[in-house]
Amino acid sequence: MATKKTSDKDTTKSATNETKAAATETAVKAASKKAAAKTQAAEAKPAAKKSTAAKKPAPKKVQAEPEPEKTRYTDEELEEFRQLINEKLAVAQSDYEKTMDRIMGRDTNEVDDTAPTYHALEEGSETQSKEQLMAMAQRQQKFITGLKAALVRIDNKTYGICRETGKLIPKERLRAVPHATLSIEVKNDKHRTH
Repeated sequence: MATKKTSDKDTTKSATNETKAAATETAVKAASKKAAAKTQAAEAKPAAKKSTAAKKPAPKKVQAEPEPEKTRYTDEELEEFRQLINEKLAVAQSDYEKTMDRIMGRDTNEVDDTAPTYHALEEGSETQSKEQLMAMAQRQQKFITGLKAALVRIDNKTYGICRETGKLIPKERLRAVPHATLSIEVKNDKHRTH
């Protein structure tokens, strides 16, 4: 009887193991079917989204609007530039007058212009100095004209706008060259082409 009980136990164990294996196999198959169904559903959704995306535009994402690009400097900024230009204009006019006084000989008490000149080399040197002074005076006069034109552009509220691109010239450039009418990029491009 002992063997019969043992074989019954073995048979019961074997049947239980077979049942467990069959149940596990069934569960695995069911899980596989579920996973396959999810995969098919996921693949079908993007296709559906693509077809609706073609029909109606995607909703716009709400983002902070970028600030519109400035087209001119504010009145306060223009006044700041006006002060800077007026200061530079006063210095430039003073320098121009001093240069003209030297050219005309009004800045000395010497009698060189009335005394007979005996040294030809000194005359050549003096002529060269006057030519250099004239060139300096012409550059100074051009600078003064540019500064006065900049003041007119401030009055017209067009100061600081590049005449080629229509964009604002950076403040740093205007502080360095207050009579500038071109951005540094355009100025450099012009120098490269010439």
